[in-house]
Amino acid sequence: MTINEEPRNLEVDVRDSLLDLLRDHLGLTGTKRGCDQGECGTCTVLMDGRPVNACMLLAVDVVGASVTTIEGLAHDQLNAIQQAFVDSGAVQCGFCTPGMIMNSTALLENNPQPDDQEIRQSLSGTLCRCTGYRKIVQAVVTAGEMKKSQG
Repeated sequence: MTINEEPRNLEVDVRDSLLDLLRDHLGLTGTKRGCDQGECGTCTVLMDGRPVNACMLLAVDVVGASVTTIEGLAHDQLNAIQQAFVDSGAVQCGFCTPGMIMNSTALLENNPQPDDQEIRQSLSGTLCRCTGYRKIVQAVVTAGEMKKSQG
């Protein structure tokens, strides 16, 4: 599999989830462990560009896929979405932030100018304990505007 644009040849236990592989074996702890039941969205990563809950996938089922974690978005500096979350104060406690950012990344790749309803629908699978959705939605709008101005 490829993780954050780096080809990996890994041996994994057939019982390990993708989340276990990322956090416990590869030290990519930006992807958070929440409910371990696919309900909270804190473990969201992109698999072949689509958001998935890493706690719900067995690592062996990801063979041949390309996985992007929150660590894989930034290259020398925060990307537009990460920066918009910081600038908008959307990070709050930070627990849900990686999942929100990964869902937002997938949304903006497919729809660079989403409206509030589309943003909220995209984020509906990730729970924010701080109820900071207004700032999170604004961060996604800002990131879309930043991406549009960058061409």
